[in-house]
Amino acid sequence: MRNRRAAWLIAPLMLLVAPFAVNAQTAHEYPGRTVRIIVPQAAGSGVDLTARIVAQKLIEAWGHQVIVENRPGANGIIGLEAGAKAKPDGYTITLGVPSSLTMNPYVYKTLPYNTLRDFMPITQTATNTFGLVINPSLPVKNVRELVALARARPGELNFASFGIGNQTHLGGELFSSQIGIRLLHVPYKGETPAVIDLLSGQTALIFTPMQGVVSHIRAGKLKLLATCGETRARAFPAAPTMTEAGFKTVVITGWTGLLAPAGTPQDIIDKLQKEIAARLLIPETRESLSSQGAEPVASTPDQFAAFIRSEMAKWSAVIKQAGLEASQ
Repeated sequence: MRNRRAAWLIAPLMLLVAPFAVNAQTAHEYPGRTVRIIVPQAAGSGVDLTARIVAQKLIEAWGHQVIVENRPGANGIIGLEAGAKAKPDGYTITLGVPSSLTMNPYVYKTLPYNTLRDFMPITQTATNTFGLVINPSLPVKNVRELVALARARPGELNFASFGIGNQTHLGGELFSSQIGIRLLHVPYKGETPAVIDLLSGQTALIFTPMQGVVSHIRAGKLKLLATCGETRARAFPAAPTMTEAGFKTVVITGWTGLLAPAGTPQDIIDKLQKEIAARLLIPETRESLSSQGAEPVASTPDQFAAFIRSEMAKWSAVIKQAGLEASQ
C-alpha cells in the first residue's frame, strides 16, 4: 500500500519532468531521423535548386536523409501553410521566399499562416540575382530598345509572372511604373509554366530569379537584357545592371531562407543554424550557388528575423502603390 501511495505521488511529477527530458534528449541527439524541407515551389525551380544543394550537404554531414518535399501552388501559400502547421520538433523546416513570407500578407485579405507568429527564422540561406529576361524573338538588343518598343506599342507587350502578388509580378509593376510604360501582366501558377510559355514565345519578357532560367540563357533559348541588383552578378559579368542600363530605380533582389514552425525548441533552431551556415559557406557550396546566380548568406536567427521585418515594410509600400493591397 505504501509503495502504491508513493507511486501516485511521484507520477504527477514525472509528467511535469518528461517533456523537458524529451526535448533535451531530442536536442542533444538531433537529428535522429529523416528531416524534411518543404519547398513552396515546383521541382526544378530556382528555389528548389537551392533547397537541394543545402539538403545534400546536410546528408553528407549528418548521415541521415534530408528530403525536399515540393508543395507548389497559390503563390506559396500551400507550402507555407504546411510548414506552419508541421510538428515543431525540427524534423520539418520550410524554405521561404519574399513572395510567400513578406508580400502575401499584404496581397491577400486572409492567409492560413502568419509570417511573424507561426514561424521561427533559422537562417537566410542565399540572395538570388533577378534578371530582365526576354524571348529572343523580341526585336530588341538592350533595355532602352525594350522601353522604346513598349512605348510604341502601349499595352501590347506582355510579361509573365509566377502569380499575382509574386515578386516576379511586382518586379514588372515596379519597372512599368518607374519608367512610365504599360505592359500586360500574365500570371501563372508558379515558375515552371511561366518559363515554359516564355520559351515558346507566348509571353515576351519576365523579371525572374536567374536560377530557373540560367540554362536556357546559356543555350540561347532566352536572352538576358540586364540583372537587377546593385552590382553586376558574378555569374553574368557581361550583363549590365538595370542601373547601368539607365534605370537606377529598378532594383530587385530575391532571397531564400529556412524557417521552423513556432514552438520548435530554441536549441534545435540554434543547432540547425550552425550546421546549415557551416555548409553554406564552404567553397563548394558557394560555387554551386554562384553558378546559378545566387550567393550564400548564412545569417543568425535574429538577423534573419530583422531582415524579414525590413522586407515586409519595403514591399508593403510597393504593393500599395501597385493597387494590389488586400485585393484577393
